[in-house]
Amino acid sequence: MHPAQAPRDPDSVRIVFQAMASPCEIVLSKDPSVDLQSAARQAIAEVQRIETRYSRYRSDSVVARINAAAGGAAVHCDDETWSLLEFAQALYQSSDGLFDISSGVLRTVWDFKAAQVPSAAALQAVRTLVGWPLVERHNNTVRLPQAGMQIDFGGFGKEYAADRAGAVLEKNGLRHGYVNLGGDIRVIGPRPDGRPWTFGIQDPRDPAKLVASIPLRSGGLATSGDYVRYFEADGKRYCHVLHPHTAMPVTYWHSVSVMAPFAVVAGNCATIAMLKEENGLEFLKKTGMGFLAVSHTGEVFTSTSH
Repeated sequence: MHPAQAPRDPDSVRIVFQAMASPCEIVLSKDPSVDLQSAARQAIAEVQRIETRYSRYRSDSVVARINAAAGGAAVHCDDETWSLLEFAQALYQSSDGLFDISSGVLRTVWDFKAAQVPSAAALQAVRTLVGWPLVERHNNTVRLPQAGMQIDFGGFGKEYAADRAGAVLEKNGLRHGYVNLGGDIRVIGPRPDGRPWTFGIQDPRDPAKLVASIPLRSGGLATSGDYVRYFEADGKRYCHVLHPHTAMPVTYWHSVSVMAPFAVVAGNCATIAMLKEENGLEFLKKTGMGFLAVSHTGEVFTSTSH
């Protein structure tokens, strides 16, 4: 999602770019001992590499190759892809089966541009294609046993890329700045004087307002919500966060923001909370992470006040 930009800082350099269908930026404190532009270019190249390899929208991506083989032979995976599949397994288990990367196929019947609710028959048919336990993984190979099945790393792809870009910056000797990929943020370190970077969390029902401002010196921040990709029909809002068991959009939370040591952890915790609906608050408390959540009634819950 899209936390508001941090305030402009004359002592930092801001590099803006587009990636993963989102406005992105890298903000770095000025440091004469480091080539900031070169470091930023390398970090952006890493984001672009991940997008090229794993975007569901690219016919030449690893994900597209795996999906195209559904119902056929197993596909060999390189170590990075295998590690992401292992991560997907861990997310499935820790979320009680709610974070399911095979549920991306639900988007084939949910067309948010056309703003149409799928028929009951279409939903029932696509639900038979969802089920991470059906995916066969063995010795760095993966097989989708049923034609039409898909996997999709979109649930954690941007956060993974933000963390990887942050690691590239750190490798180049940078210690003060952050990566922001469409609201999925990885802070590599505070301002040189120790002050945090501040990020505003958008009011999910009023883009001109902020719910809160969150200071971060390190780690990740990610938000999941119902207010960026959605449509309304017959007075009801349908958002893009789809429940893997019902194939229907979730409705309980307007937005969930999580702070964690890594962007990818913040992102999956926010998404799982959205998917857990009324049980999301209990889940967030158990994670021990900082959070800010806005319910369907507009009530705000935080890790410090509730």
